[in-house]
Amino acid sequence: MTTTDAPSLSEHERADIEIRDVRLIVGMEVHIELATHSKMFTRARNPAHPSTGAVEPNSLIDPVVLALPGALPMPNAKAIELSIAVGLALGCSIADVTRFDRKSYFYPDLPKAYQISQYDAPLCARGEVELPAFNDRGEADLDAPRTRIGITRAHLEEDAGKLLHEAPGGRPIDHSIVDLNRAGTPLLEIVTEPDFTSAAQAEAFCRWLRHTVRLMGASLGVLQEGHMRFEPNINCELSLADGSTVRTPIIEVKNLNSFRAVVGAIEYEHRTQPVRWREDGREMGAGAKRTFGWDDANLRTIPQREKEDAHDYRYFPDPDLPPVRITTEMLERAHALADMPWLGQLERLTRELAIPLPDATLILNDRSTARSFASTLQLLQERGHEGSTSARPLANAFAQKLASLANERGCTPGELAITEAQLADLIAMRLDGELSSNGLDELLEAFAMERRESNAHDLAKERGLLVVKDDAAIDTWCQSAIEANAQAADEVRAGKQQAIGRLIGHAMKEAKGSGDPKAIRERLLELLGS
Repeated sequence: MTTTDAPSLSEHERADIEIRDVRLIVGMEVHIELATHSKMFTRARNPAHPSTGAVEPNSLIDPVVLALPGALPMPNAKAIELSIAVGLALGCSIADVTRFDRKSYFYPDLPKAYQISQYDAPLCARGEVELPAFNDRGEADLDAPRTRIGITRAHLEEDAGKLLHEAPGGRPIDHSIVDLNRAGTPLLEIVTEPDFTSAAQAEAFCRWLRHTVRLMGASLGVLQEGHMRFEPNINCELSLADGSTVRTPIIEVKNLNSFRAVVGAIEYEHRTQPVRWREDGREMGAGAKRTFGWDDANLRTIPQREKEDAHDYRYFPDPDLPPVRITTEMLERAHALADMPWLGQLERLTRELAIPLPDATLILNDRSTARSFASTLQLLQERGHEGSTSARPLANAFAQKLASLANERGCTPGELAITEAQLADLIAMRLDGELSSNGLDELLEAFAMERRESNAHDLAKERGLLVVKDDAAIDTWCQSAIEANAQAADEVRAGKQQAIGRLIGHAMKEAKGSGDPKAIRERLLELLGS
């Protein structure tokens, strides 16, 4: 249909007419696999939980997943609480009573031939979020204007399995293989209003949502593992030269698992839909919505099938699942999970504690790291160190050494072996001048890579890493550095301060990790009369 009563145009007329403006209209659907121990309606292990790890195909199954006769579903209470927590972060109203429905849609990788979902009584509905802009490095721009996006609903359902079109190892096959490990995984589907007017806004929502669910522990949010899948619904309003407007049909691009793909699909459809309208004349209306895929190699969308309307799914209440009443206890537990809104925490770390934005972003990248940072900072404050002075070196330890070690281990900084008490001891020793930066890094690695019962001070003493404050020892190291680097010493005397780095490096080597670079630098400048 058009937004005016103007008669339909012929192909020749469409080819000649001037399109004066193209207004992009985008709504988002996001599917999030929840990180519960078990699946949505059975106690079979959930592949989206971190403890599951790598498993053989079709090993996370049971009679409920296989839809064997007599097997009955039972809702996962933890999945409901995680969904409520995400709904609260989205500003949604939470239902007093929610219901599960059968969605009559054949999935070849969902054995019972229908999906348990929610239709007219979703768990979360009618919300709104304020999105920050994001810079080219994927960091939130806290000073840029924010965008309000309406949330239509967030409903809970089960995921389907996977169809594999090549054999393990990449060998080509002339058939498909079904892996049911993912079938039945708790899946929260979030549907927004069509409020996005640019690909950048849609990307910002996807990034904000990933940060939010990871911080509250609702999902691992690993995009390449399919923990989050993005589906933009895209169409355009074309303003024609005669003053009329035309809405192009909605194109839903399925199962995108990268921010780059979200941006690419939206921008491609923004460019292509006016051209497509000139060619086929299709306009928005009942039955006009279509499903497309994304060709990441050629950066274009690909038609897949016509899109069903809601009535085509023939929803009806699942007779095996009674309505679920949301209790006060469930709401309290959900509020506790949502007690650290990502954007508010980011503002606190950067503005109140003066932590650089990249470091703050890393700290808030997952719940375990954020909790470890907050607990360690509290310990430092209890020991008399001001938050404003201890937060930055603590953040630096997370963002530099601990992040590097975690990357080697394939975990997050908050999951390393070091305890919060040990970390607080190390940062306190650094703040008190008892450890050099090199000594701090060595001890961070010692504690992070292996669980140790010893305290930080004892291990520093054992390894000879306690900073020596003996003036005579410092003089000896500095004199040795000056004698061994006569040219650098002359340059410093002549006012070239950058040359002092070579002298400090030599002195630190003489000190064998027990020297304080700041004290050594000051003494070198005194000895050189600079």
